[in-house]
Amino acid sequence: MEVEALLCVVVAVLACGLLWVWDSAGRMETPRQAGLLEVGSRALLVIAHPDDEAMFFAPTVLGLVRLKHQVSLLCFSAGNYYNQGEIRKKELLQSCDVLGIPSSCVMIIDNRDFPDNPGVQWDTELVASVLLQHIEVNDINLGPALRREVP
Repeated sequence: MEVEALLCVVVAVLACGLLWVWDSAGRMETPRQAGLLEVGSRALLVIAHPDDEAMFFAPTVLGLVRLKHQVSLLCFSAGNYYNQGEIRKKELLQSCDVLGIPSSCVMIIDNRDFPDNPGVQWDTELVASVLLQHIEVNDINLGPALRREVP
């Protein structure tokens, strides 16, 4: 009698497990439906200064690279606040190499319109224009969720 009861419990647990797996498989979304990047997708990381990639985004970049995404980086300043722009550019390229972003996919804007100076506010229209130009030149697909009409 005890063996029959134990067998009934085991069968019930297995049946519940099978139904749970079957039900959750039907609810799973494709990466696109879930709003996730598909394997091999291109991702663009936009930062203001060298070292932002490591200080704020390293886990994200490592995760994207681990999932086989093609990550590019656009840095709006050379980090020359203390006249160390050349050193900071080299450090950025080294950091990107460690994170898995090839130097050919790193663009550093060294332009006086984007100084590394906390007392200067960058022109948002110019930032948007440069960013859109970079997106177009590098054929980066923003996807329908991020695409918007530019007036």
